[in-house]
Amino acid sequence: MDPTTRANRIIWETASLKHVREYQKLLDLAAAGSSLIDVERHLLHDILQQEPDVVHLQSGHGLEDVALVRAGARSVVGVDFSAVAADAAQRRATDIGVACRYVVSVVPDVPLADASADLVYTGKGALIWMQDLLAWGREVVRLLRPSGHLFIYEAHPAVPLWTWDRDQPRIRPDRSYFDRSHVNDTFPANGAVEWQWTLGQIVTTVVEAGMEVLHLGEYPEPFWRAEGVAASAWDGRLPNSFSLLARRS
Repeated sequence: MDPTTRANRIIWETASLKHVREYQKLLDLAAAGSSLIDVERHLLHDILQQEPDVVHLQSGHGLEDVALVRAGARSVVGVDFSAVAADAAQRRATDIGVACRYVVSVVPDVPLADASADLVYTGKGALIWMQDLLAWGREVVRLLRPSGHLFIYEAHPAVPLWTWDRDQPRIRPDRSYFDRSHVNDTFPANGAVEWQWTLGQIVTTVVEAGMEVLHLGEYPEPFWRAEGVAASAWDGRLPNSFSLLARRS
């Protein structure tokens, strides 16, 4: 493991203690099975009706995993490099009684067999941890069965540019859309190095890895809002999230 990934992992282990402190709150949210937003439910509806086996790369608190099972998935394997997050997610899944299990691993070196999944699901703060996006794309294809799907719902690559000013959105003077990386200066990953990928780079990686893009959408609503913050950048005029659905050839 390279030094940056090692340092990021330590930071994320600390941030993931929130999943333990707020265990009951997250358990209640998971039990409700409502952690997939409308866009996700719409785009994944037909796939989930086929009872897919799902691999969730960078699964974090795992709330979406329970929702995926409740929406039709046969099983979900969550993969995260935080043992704290994976352990808490496994405990919740066991308490609720759903077919989810968790593996502690750095992506893309996932210790799962080839063709493990009908659907690889990822996002909501996942691609920022990928230092090698092409290796990530190859790993997705390795995990997918023929005609399997990749689904991403993620922060828009332009999000690092937006300030959290209330009066009007501004571009941070210390950020560039084309930077290789930046240091996170907000919760939950304060101090972590986040890797930046343009939307063009993400789409091209998916195609070059051997997948066909079926859908690409951009949205003004962020997938996460910092508590107590009402940023003007979130008022509907700027891109804050995107979705991508692709199929393995």
